[in-house]
Amino acid sequence: MLIQPTQYGSKTGIPCKQRRIFLPGLALPLLAACTPSNWEVKIYIEVVDDLDFDEECDIVGIGAMGHAVFRAIDIAKQFRKKGKTVFMGGYMASIIPDFIKDYCDSIVIGDGEISYPRLLKDYEKSGNIQPVYNEQLENLNDLPLPRYDLLLQKKIGFLLPVQAGRGCPYTCSFCSIACIYNGRYMFRPVKDVMRDITYIKKLGCNRFYLIDDNIASNPDYLFELANQIKPLKMMWAGQCSIMLAKNPELLKLVADSGCRIISLGIESISQEGLDDLNKNWVKVNEHEEMLQRITSQGILPATEMIVGTDGDTIDSIKETYKFIMKNDIPIPKFYIMTPMPATTLYKELKNQGRILHENYKKYTAASAVFQPKNMTPEDLERMYWWLYKKIYTIPNILKRTILHKRFFRRPFLYLFVLMANLNYLRFIRRGDTPNVL
Repeated sequence: MLIQPTQYGSKTGIPCKQRRIFLPGLALPLLAACTPSNWEVKIYIEVVDDLDFDEECDIVGIGAMGHAVFRAIDIAKQFRKKGKTVFMGGYMASIIPDFIKDYCDSIVIGDGEISYPRLLKDYEKSGNIQPVYNEQLENLNDLPLPRYDLLLQKKIGFLLPVQAGRGCPYTCSFCSIACIYNGRYMFRPVKDVMRDITYIKKLGCNRFYLIDDNIASNPDYLFELANQIKPLKMMWAGQCSIMLAKNPELLKLVADSGCRIISLGIESISQEGLDDLNKNWVKVNEHEEMLQRITSQGILPATEMIVGTDGDTIDSIKETYKFIMKNDIPIPKFYIMTPMPATTLYKELKNQGRILHENYKKYTAASAVFQPKNMTPEDLERMYWWLYKKIYTIPNILKRTILHKRFFRRPFLYLFVLMANLNYLRFIRRGDTPNVL
C-alpha cells in the first residue's frame, strides 16, 4: 500500500477531506510504476480515500508533504500496531529523518526510484528492510511511465501530472527543495516528457500540469518542449519563476503551446525581504510589468507570497492586499514565513535566537513560530488572516475572476478559477490554509 496522507484541520483536528483531487501528485503513480511485477500495489490518496487499517498487505509506504507528516506518523503507528512493515518518504522525511525514525521501520531519503525497489528486494530475501535507504539519481533518464491508471480510479479534477525536472538551480534560504538538492537541477529528456504527455492525451485527457520547480531557468529546454507540445493542442499549467516574462519570445511560445496557468513564487513586495531570503535575483520593482506581460499572453498567474520577512511591516502586508487587487491576480496564495527544519532560514533564525519553539505541529505556514523583525508574532498571524479574509471576500473573488477584464478571452478558464477561489474560501472560513490538492 502506498499512501499520501491528508493533513489535519487546524481547528477541527480531523483529517481534511475533499470531493475531488484537483492536483494529484505524481510520487505514488511513479513509485507504483517502479514496483516489480511480482508485487501487487495499491495507492491511497487520503484526501479522497478512506483507509482500511485491516486491509491485507505486506508493506505500507507513506509519503507526506509539509504538515501532513503528522497525519503520516499517526497512520504509521496504526499500521505498525497491526504488525505491518512501514516505510516513510517525501521531503519532510528527507530533511528531518530523526524526527520520524521511531515511527516507521525505514526511511527513504530523497529520490525513491532506486531505493524503493531495493527495499522490496530486501523484504523478499529476509522479511526485513534497512533503517535508511538513500540512493540518489544521477539523472532522470528512462523513468518508467507513471501508473496513470491508478490515478484515474480516483475522483480527480481536469489535470494529470507530468514531470519535466527535479530540483532547482537556486538556493533560496526558506526552500525545502534547496535542502534536498542543494542547487542541483535535473531535466528529463524531452522525448520522455512527451511520451507521458501523449500517453495522457491517448487516455482522453486533454489537460496536464507540468511538475518542475522552475522550468524557465533552462530556456532552451523549455523552448524545445513547448514547440513539441504545441501541435497537440492541449491545455497545461505549470510553475516557474517570474523571470519567464523577461524572455518575450519564449513566453509567447509557452502561451501558444497551451499554457493557461502558471504558479509564480514572487514571495514579497519587499526587496529587503527577498534579499534576506537569498532571492535577490527577483526584483520587486519589476513585479507589475512582469505580471502584465504574462497576463497579456492569456496566461493566468497563481502567485505564492510570504508574509513576515524581515522587510515586512503591518503596513507592507496591507500594501500586499492592494498589490493583489491592483494586478487582478486570479489565484493568490500566502504563507507565514516558516523556518522549516534543516533550511538555511532555520539555521539563521536559530543562530539569532529568534526561533520561538520547535513544536513542529505548529510549523504550518499559518502560525508565527519565530520572532518577526518588525511586529509581534501575534500581529503577524492576525495580519496573515486579515490578508486572506480580505482577498477572499465574495466581491473580491468576483472582481479577480468573472469580472476580470480578460474574462471573455478565456471564459471557461476564469470560471474554473472562480471555483478554485470558492474552494479556497471554504478553507479560510473554517480557519485552514487553502489547499490545492
